Amino acid sequence: MDQIDTLPARPPQPTASLWRNRAFLLLWSGQIVSETGSQVSLFALPLLVLAFTNSPAQAGFLSAVQLLPYLLFSLPAGALVDRWNRKLVMLACDTLRWLLLASVPVAFYLGHLTLPQLYVVAFLEGTANVLFGIAQLSALPRVVAPKDVPSAYMLSEITQSTATLVGPSLGGLLIQFAGATLPGTMLTYMADSLSYLVSVLSLGGIRVPFQQQRVVTQPQSLVQDVLEGLRFLWRQPLLRLMALLTTLINFMQAGITLAVILLARDTLHLDTLTLGIVISANGIGGLLGGAIAPWLQRHLGMGPIMLGSLLGWTLASVLLALSSGPWMLILAMGLIGLLWPCYAVVVVSYRLSLAPDELLGRVNSSFRLLTFGIEPVGKALWGLLLLPLGARQELVWIALGLGLITLLASFTPLRRA
Repeated sequence: MDQIDTLPARPPQPTASLWRNRAFLLLWSGQIVSETGSQVSLFALPLLVLAFTNSPAQAGFLSAVQLLPYLLFSLPAGALVDRWNRKLVMLACDTLRWLLLASVPVAFYLGHLTLPQLYVVAFLEGTANVLFGIAQLSALPRVVAPKDVPSAYMLSEITQSTATLVGPSLGGLLIQFAGATLPGTMLTYMADSLSYLVSVLSLGGIRVPFQQQRVVTQPQSLVQDVLEGLRFLWRQPLLRLMALLTTLINFMQAGITLAVILLARDTLHLDTLTLGIVISANGIGGLLGGAIAPWLQRHLGMGPIMLGSLLGWTLASVLLALSSGPWMLILAMGLIGLLWPCYAVVVVSYRLSLAPDELLGRVNSSFRLLTFGIEPVGKALWGLLLLPLGARQELVWIALGLGLITLLASFTPLRRA
C-alpha cells in the first residue's frame, strides 16, 4: 500500500461543543454500549473457563491470549491505521467482534463448543481490539475541537468506568438468571455480540473524516513507518518515562482481577452476584475519578497525580490482601478504579497534544505496545503463580511490587513535572 502524507492545508477542526457535536455523540454512544457488553463477557470469561476446566492457570492463559495481540500487532497496527481510513478500520473491527462473540453461544447450543474455539475467539477479538482502539484514539482529535480533547477522553474514561460498574453486575445477574454458570455465560456472550452491532450502526451514522486529507507520496516500508513512531516516542523524555512507568504498573495489576475472583469464591465463599458487585466497584471508583480528574488536572501537576495514583494503588493492593469480607474488597477495588481516570487523562492528553496527526497512530501504538503488551505476560505469569502462592499471597506480592515502583518513580523527573 502506498505511503500517505498530509496535505499542506489542514482542514478546519470541529468547533461545536461536545454536547452539540453529532459525530462525537454518535461515537460516544456506540462506545457506551460496546464497552458495557465487553465488561459483561470479560466478567464471565474466567468463570466460563473455570467451569470448563477447573484450572486457574487456563483462565489466566485465556485472558493473556486475549491481550497477546497488543504485544504482537500494536506496532504494525499503528502504522496501518495511519495509512488506512480509520472509520473503515473501526467498522470492520466491530463487525468482526459481533460475529466472533456470537459464535460462542451458537457453538455451545449446538453442542460443539471447545476450549480451542475460546482461544481462537479470544485471540481474534484481541486483534480487533488493538486496531479499533488505536484508530479510535487517533481519530478523537479530528472529531472534537482541540480544546475539547481532554474532556472527550475523560468522557471515554467515564464510559469505561460505567461499563466496569454495570457490566460485571449485569453479567452476574445473567448467570444467576440462567441458574448455572455455563448457560449463564452464554447469555453474556450474546449480550456482548449485540453491543458490537449497535456500535457498527452508530459509527455508520458519522459523517466527519477521522483523519486529515492525505495525498500519495513516495512509498515507505511498513518497517520504516513503525520505526518513525518508535523514534518519536523514545526522543520525548517525559513521554518515554510515562510509557515505562505505565508498563510496570500494568504488569503488576494484571493479576488482580483473577486473584480477587479466586479469593472471593474459594476463601470468602461469596456468591456470583456479590462477586459481580465487588468487580463493579472498580467502575464506581472510575466514575468518581472521572468527576474529579479535570479538577485535579487543573490544580495539580502531572507528577503529583501520577505519583499519588501509584501510592493509592499500593494501599489498595494491601487492602485486597488483607480482606476478610466483601466490603474490604469493594473499597479496595473502588480505590483502584478511582485512580485510573486521574492517571490516564494526564498521560493520554499529553501524548495526543505532542504527536502530529500523521504520526498519532504510530505513537499511540508504540505506547500501547509497552503498556498493553505487558498485560498478557502479567496475566499468564500471575495465573501460574496462583497455584503455588494462593490468591491472598499473590496479592501481597503485587502490593510489594507496586510499592517498589512508587519508591523508584519518586526519584524521577516526575517530581517536578
